[in-house]
Amino acid sequence: MNTNLVLVLLLAPFLGFLFNVFLGKNAGKSIVGIVGTLSVAISFAVTLYLFDSAGQEPIVIDLFDWISVQSFDINFGFLIDPLSLIWLLFVTGIGSLIHLYSISYMHDDEKMHSFFAYLNLFIFFMITLVIGSNLLVMFIGWEGVGLCSYLLIGFWYKNQDYNDAAKKAFIMNRIGDLGFLIGIFIVGTMFNTLDFTTLKTAITSAADINDLWIALAALALFIGATGKSAQLPLYTWLPDAMAGPTPVSALIHAATMVTAGIFMLTRLNFLFDMAPSVQNIIAIVGATTALVAATIALVQNDIKKVLAYSTVSQLGLMFLALGLGAYEVAVFHVITHAFFKACLFLGSGSVIHGLHGEQDMRKMGGLKTAMPITFWTMLIASLAISGIFPLAGFWSKDEILMTAFHASPTLWVVGSIASIMTAFYMFRLIYLTFFNSCRGTEEQKHHLHESPSLITVPLIILAILSFFGGIISLPGHSWLNEFLAPIFSKGSHEAHTLGSTEYMLMAIATVGALIGIGIAYKKYLKDNTIPSEDTEITGFAKVLYNKYYVDEVYDAVFVKPINALSYFFREYVEKTLSAIVFGLGKATYELAGHGRKVNNGSIGFFLFAFVIGIIAILTYLFL
Repeated sequence: MNTNLVLVLLLAPFLGFLFNVFLGKNAGKSIVGIVGTLSVAISFAVTLYLFDSAGQEPIVIDLFDWISVQSFDINFGFLIDPLSLIWLLFVTGIGSLIHLYSISYMHDDEKMHSFFAYLNLFIFFMITLVIGSNLLVMFIGWEGVGLCSYLLIGFWYKNQDYNDAAKKAFIMNRIGDLGFLIGIFIVGTMFNTLDFTTLKTAITSAADINDLWIALAALALFIGATGKSAQLPLYTWLPDAMAGPTPVSALIHAATMVTAGIFMLTRLNFLFDMAPSVQNIIAIVGATTALVAATIALVQNDIKKVLAYSTVSQLGLMFLALGLGAYEVAVFHVITHAFFKACLFLGSGSVIHGLHGEQDMRKMGGLKTAMPITFWTMLIASLAISGIFPLAGFWSKDEILMTAFHASPTLWVVGSIASIMTAFYMFRLIYLTFFNSCRGTEEQKHHLHESPSLITVPLIILAILSFFGGIISLPGHSWLNEFLAPIFSKGSHEAHTLGSTEYMLMAIATVGALIGIGIAYKKYLKDNTIPSEDTEITGFAKVLYNKYYVDEVYDAVFVKPINALSYFFREYVEKTLSAIVFGLGKATYELAGHGRKVNNGSIGFFLFAFVIGIIAILTYLFL
């Protein structure tokens, strides 16, 4: 029974992919959208059933023996436990909403069937990643979502910039994936297994373990996570991924691909708990990423770029929690972030849809009355991500900052500053987009209207989840912590009780968020300061606007030298080798030509050669 259900959960999106890729072009856009959405909805329904019937013991399904070399065995199997169920709920649930949204958003695209095929394949690989029972099955899903992200980011392939963004995402993820592979090799060599359950038992019960190799394995796996989850220094692909259609941005940034690194670290918590030095690195990298991305988001004018850097910043806070050993807290923020960030991205898509493709906030404004549902849902999501009580983001972000305060006041300060900036740039987005008068063209003003129900219904559902989602883990009583407790080697992370220190920290976080919102209100609503396209950006704002010139540094340090090296090999080494190879061939051809002339059919010449041969042999034998 369980095996069949898990196969339905996994294969439903894959069958949707097969239908749309082979039959979708002739089936019609309505059928394409229905099949694509229904296939993911089926996976969501199966997940709900498994979640409702989940017991204390995890479900392990071994389909077949995959690799067997001496005593090293790998099964192709699946693991259904509290962690995978939590991930499946928001991957398939929010994935279903994004598919539903895409029916309307992508309806005018001539390649809509390909788009839904890629979306379905993406969900299939994400489910594979989440339910894999060992590192190798997880790696299949890991690489699969990387492939699908390439296809989706570069979906509008006629634009070369979009192709470049897709290639950038693919290549930077491969850099991280090399680290992931090295980590897999080290773990497999040390423990002779890649199975999560067996690994946990081997690591937690080992009397004598090599701390250096454990630390190297943890560091290599973390490098893999930095690529997939966009942490310093491998984060620059994520903002460029905005080249894809808006539903792709929501799918990649909210609930699926970028959370894969957090899932992997949480799944291997027993390994990272044995490497405290690596955990410190994770916490520092996470806090730094949160701050750097937040500063960049302060001055961006593309509505999707602001949300992209917001995603990088929020992922940094999640890694801060992971580095401090608060895995449940990181998972909590993953869940709430999935709600409000999906709402924000889909809301931005509604705005772009209403303005006929316009993404520059400097050319927006005044949309509050024309698009009330989009406005209110995005406002709720913005309040949630800013950490305003009692919305979902308040509880999860507050847990991260509390954990950081008790572990390292310095990291708490960094995280708090990033959170204040979050409130500022999110309400900068709200004020520039929805308030004051519309700064668009007359044609845009004339055609302004609320988006269709297929777009607004997912927004409303996500806004409700953004408001109430925090109840799954309240201070002093956390259902999430209790549910996830069997996953962690050191037991459940103790939920913060509300003492004087906690109330003080909550007050500071709330006041900080309100200050950020207040500054944005003063500058962009009360003073009506609109960034001008003609005004030259100077000073540190120019550095932020150009994203600290990280892309330019990478281009100078890596891209140009590699291009120069490839040019040298192509123009000199390859041409020299080609000349040698073709020269040898030409010499052989010339010699063969002369040899061919000897074979002229003359009996006299043959007898002469025969005599010369005999003389040579006799000379060798007797002299």
